[in-house]
Amino acid sequence: MPSAPSVQLYTVRDAIAEDLQGAVARVAEIGFTRVEPYAFVERAEEFERAFAASGVTAPSGHAPVIDSDDPQRTFDAATRLGIGTVIDPFIPSDRWQTADDAYRIADRVNELQELAAQSGLGFGYHNHNWEFSNHVDGRPVYEFFLERLSPAVVLEVDTFWSTVGGADTPALLTGLGERVQFLHIKDGKVAGDIATSLPSSESALVVPDALRAAFENQTPAGQGDVDVAAVLRAAPHALRVVEFDGYAGDVFEGIAESLAWLEANDR
Repeated sequence: MPSAPSVQLYTVRDAIAEDLQGAVARVAEIGFTRVEPYAFVERAEEFERAFAASGVTAPSGHAPVIDSDDPQRTFDAATRLGIGTVIDPFIPSDRWQTADDAYRIADRVNELQELAAQSGLGFGYHNHNWEFSNHVDGRPVYEFFLERLSPAVVLEVDTFWSTVGGADTPALLTGLGERVQFLHIKDGKVAGDIATSLPSSESALVVPDALRAAFENQTPAGQGDVDVAAVLRAAPHALRVVEFDGYAGDVFEGIAESLAWLEANDR
């Protein structure tokens, strides 16, 4: 396996809500040595204690920085936690409708990358499905975003949602090359029209009933419709980050299954 995988802690958000340190300890007991925290700014001290107690590190972390009035506060919290790259996880579909929309987001991301660099950090963006399913002049709106984006900006590709959005994800990753530094690895059913109004992994903790089935159809790696093996081969350099937006079974067992599959198949 290229490197030890990480896990997006939003996956175990219910356990974190009850006992943050205990949840991180359980993740470490499964075998994860790296984690990707979410909403870490407000709970930086708690995350710091939990990471130290469990011996895990956080190469990346999610925070809603694009719309923040005080991005430096996020970057300061990231520095405290040893997070190397801050990733904004979500801009909703209604702001990905035109080329100008994509350019506007890219310009803001470029500004934030420069600010993050002043703190010694990387900065990036994480997609959902609508960046690929929303088209402008027959092209995914994500392509316009990339056209305007500084090459210094880190990309985290959620390989499940890009596939749901209609992308040939292995081809996408091959084309993007070293710009992609992180992959969200999850699996599940990708056929049919999954609503483009799905909440982000940090913007809404309660999944609407109408969308719950789509979330709970997610499966550990290798058990769904995504060609995860081809995805991994297309980006051998990128850090794998296990995630579920929702999972019908025991979520700790689910991430353990994904980790075991990666250990056996990511060569």
